[in-house]
Amino acid sequence: MNNLISRRQFLSVATAAGATVIGNRVAGNVPIHEPILPAMSGAHVRKNVLFIVVDDLNLSLGCYGHPIVKSPHIDRLASRGVCFDRAYCQFTICNPSRTSFLTGLRPDATGVFNNRTPFRSKLPDVITLPQLFRNHGYFTARVGKVFHIGKDMDDPKAWDVTSEPRGTPLGQKGRGRNLTDGRVKWCRWLAAEGSDEDQPDGQIADEAIRLLEQRGQNPFFLAVGFHKPHDPFIAPKHYFDLYPLERLNPPQDPPDRSEELPQAIGSNWKAEFDRFTDWERREFMRAYYAGISFMDAQLGKIMAALDRLGLWQNTTVVFLGDHGYHLGERGWWNKNTLFELSARAPLIVVTPEMKNRGAHCSGIVEFVDFYPTLADLHSLPASSHLAGTSFKHLLNDPNLPGKKMAFTQVQRGSIAGRSVRTERWRYTEWDQGRQGIELYDHNNDPGEYTNLAHDPQHTRTVEKLRKLLR
Repeated sequence: MNNLISRRQFLSVATAAGATVIGNRVAGNVPIHEPILPAMSGAHVRKNVLFIVVDDLNLSLGCYGHPIVKSPHIDRLASRGVCFDRAYCQFTICNPSRTSFLTGLRPDATGVFNNRTPFRSKLPDVITLPQLFRNHGYFTARVGKVFHIGKDMDDPKAWDVTSEPRGTPLGQKGRGRNLTDGRVKWCRWLAAEGSDEDQPDGQIADEAIRLLEQRGQNPFFLAVGFHKPHDPFIAPKHYFDLYPLERLNPPQDPPDRSEELPQAIGSNWKAEFDRFTDWERREFMRAYYAGISFMDAQLGKIMAALDRLGLWQNTTVVFLGDHGYHLGERGWWNKNTLFELSARAPLIVVTPEMKNRGAHCSGIVEFVDFYPTLADLHSLPASSHLAGTSFKHLLNDPNLPGKKMAFTQVQRGSIAGRSVRTERWRYTEWDQGRQGIELYDHNNDPGEYTNLAHDPQHTRTVEKLRKLLR
């Protein structure tokens, strides 16, 4: 690449343009128009990493068998790599989940159980996943939401450049409404005016493409964090038009379903959800699906850039949702449960070396495995304190066994809910069993509607899984 400039020169230019520099880090909503790093003539070519995190994305995707949602670019990405059918997050809300997989530690080790705690307040010396790559000579950049958003939530040690596009005023205009008449502030949708680029996610895609186009010869770790389909459910109008309301069918649960214990899910949100009419349920579904298709289109732009720039042959691509999401199942329209719908999320991995493109892997993997896997794929030394294990072997042979179990937890005030999943079972304890236990047989009850924990026929199973969980 011609006209490469030094890091010092770039920081000088960026500062003049209004960016914030912390050490040798650039922060702020400043477009990057110059190459970031000088060329490394004669250096060994190492693989790049494109790490894409999507907020609140569940398995409503074509590649996971959804019959309605239009996700052609995600589906094409899946056709290039391995699609994991049983990938489990370690906590089912944003900050604890992201903290866990970006540090390689379980939530009980991070001490982060809510969306308010900055992870560095608990782990001042931990080396995060992007920081590991930065420490080994990679140019690292964040565009959008990767760590959680908020004061002191990001990781200055991890990035050379950060950017948080905000959209335009036009992108906040359009037709929409709050489904709870304003009682739940986030529960609103907007079929927005303007183009994709009037929305933050459209600008995030553009910024990511600029970084790809202006890369140096040093390897990069580019983290892209898309906001949609997270609430508020805002997307350009033509994505809403993909989903006529009369064609959507809200879920119907068995009347005798088991509820999650303890009954803390019965918050004021649940009371508002129970007021939804059938038409409002369809509005919620349409808005969520519109967000998926909008985000999918932005991913498509980045994939086109990878095609045009010839980057597939030396780039590892990881695509994931940070946790799952309910769309009316059990009357719940959010995350933060231990059911499969909240604990399981999409995961697609593409590497240049993989042999089984377009395959599905049914083996269990955990989000805490991302860190050791990427370190393994890129021959970087990972800390022996990481909680996960590499699943590199599954990328070459998705039919190999996955992990024997996965652990996910939530917090209900002072009450912790912890679960262990095996190939067949999911066992959960609330407050170490004092507030209730749950057992579900995924072979015969994939929807987790019947709690078998107190069935005498399953006493031995409960005891076995209790030992695994403890």
